[in-house]
Amino acid sequence: MSPGKQASESDAAPPVAAGARLEKMRRRVRLSRLALFTAIAAGPIALGVAVMSGPTTVAAAPSDKPTAVRTAATAADPAGYAQVFVDAWLRSSTDDANSAQARLAQSLAPDVDLPDPVASAQPKPASVTAVRSAQREDGEWAVTVAAQYADGRLRYFVVPVTADASGASFAVIGAPGAVAGPARAGVAKSPYGVSVPSDGDLSLAVGEFFGAYLAGAGDVDRYLAPGVKLLPVSPAPYTAVTVQEVWGADQAAAAEQVPADGTRVRVRVAVEAVDDAGRWPLAYDIDLKARSGRWEVAALESGTVRDGGAR
Repeated sequence: MSPGKQASESDAAPPVAAGARLEKMRRRVRLSRLALFTAIAAGPIALGVAVMSGPTTVAAAPSDKPTAVRTAATAADPAGYAQVFVDAWLRSSTDDANSAQARLAQSLAPDVDLPDPVASAQPKPASVTAVRSAQREDGEWAVTVAAQYADGRLRYFVVPVTADASGASFAVIGAPGAVAGPARAGVAKSPYGVSVPSDGDLSLAVGEFFGAYLAGAGDVDRYLAPGVKLLPVSPAPYTAVTVQEVWGADQAAAAEQVPADGTRVRVRVAVEAVDDAGRWPLAYDIDLKARSGRWEVAALESGTVRDGGAR
């Protein structure tokens, strides 16, 4: 090849290379526009992904396998386990180590000795109930158990229990210890300081309501405020219910006439329920709401649990 021809081809090479780079850039721009238009059609979330990633980003296909979620093991309360052990232990004796109760106590606490009661010196407990659990270090618990006897005596025992890391297995690791019972907690002053007349509209309304709720005397729904659903006790456990006292949390409960619609009061009602076995004093906290010249039950509370709600 002649030097002149080589020189001409050499001079033409740079424009060809530059053209190839320019074509690659144009192709990238077209791909970017295509991805952007596709994302716009797919929605705002896809648009954000396309703008941030650019055309050269490769998205991984979503996996069909569910993502594993790790949760910390919840420490289980061994109160029931300790209760079963103490009940079996108190009913056991070294003189009869093969009895069902002795075998049960030894299976729950192999290293704990059985008691050695004098024959007929102490009756067996009528009931055993766990009353308190306190978690200590390294998975250990101290469970306080109350043993009640038919003669009215009440004894408390604290039982050391250990749990495994999963909180699914327990073991009694020491003999029960006799302890004093829990102290009586202080009681806050009652918020119900207003005496409600026994012959007033409110007392009469709650009396009819409890007659239906506890004794089946009529339909409960007729005494409920709109939007409240409350099922009666069924089958009705009592034959008659009588209101003994009604105390209100504010003066509106003691008004001689039913106040304006929408007025809401809270009262505590003491009732006496009668059945074939005797008379039973019961107490309830009730919310009542005024409507059309009458009081209607808006909520019934038993302790801290509220019964009744929106339909």
